Amino acid sequence: MNILIHPTYFPTIAHFIAIANAKTVSFEAADNFQKQTYRNRMFIYGANGKLLLNIPTKHNKEGNKTSYYNTEIENIEDWQKQHWKSIVSAYKSSPFFEYYEDEIKDIFIIPQTSIYQLNIAIFKILCECIEIEVNIDFTTSFIKKYNTQTHIDLRSLVRSKKETPIKLEAYTQVFGDKHGYLNNLSILDLLFNEGPNTLNYLEQQNKFW
Repeated sequence: MNILIHPTYFPTIAHFIAIANAKTVSFEAADNFQKQTYRNRMFIYGANGKLLLNIPTKHNKEGNKTSYYNTEIENIEDWQKQHWKSIVSAYKSSPFFEYYEDEIKDIFIIPQTSIYQLNIAIFKILCECIEIEVNIDFTTSFIKKYNTQTHIDLRSLVRSKKETPIKLEAYTQVFGDKHGYLNNLSILDLLFNEGPNTLNYLEQQNKFW
């Protein structure tokens, strides 16, 4: 199948379930940037429960809408250092953190300026870690409604506040004994806890589209 989806910041597990089942992934590159979405945020499992990590972005001084592709990251604060510190704190005791640490850490060392290009780079790194091979392409113009005969439109998965409820099979999480199972976090949570079994997990989940 061919899916239409947004590149996001360390995508949710639901994103990667769709990707793992796709023949071609078409990334939306022609819409406008929207705040409070997975374009620039992810949720991980911290010691105190669900933890939001958000990338600051530059504001358009003229007040006009900015395309997602052209949205720049605000680097006044060292968000990369803060995010990596939070990830290490959350997952250093997970079974496979050290196995993937070097590949993931590079994202937080190399200076980043474009949120879109950052998310594409993250996607490629994650595909290597999970060992997913998928063809990708990019939209060149914004189309509100896609041909359902050629693509499954999953752009709604980018919403972080009004996301579609997707119940996933529970797996062991670092702080699960303390706070219980947390559903559909960033793919990092699954990767660090399940390691090489991540792809098998993704392929076994029920399709939600």
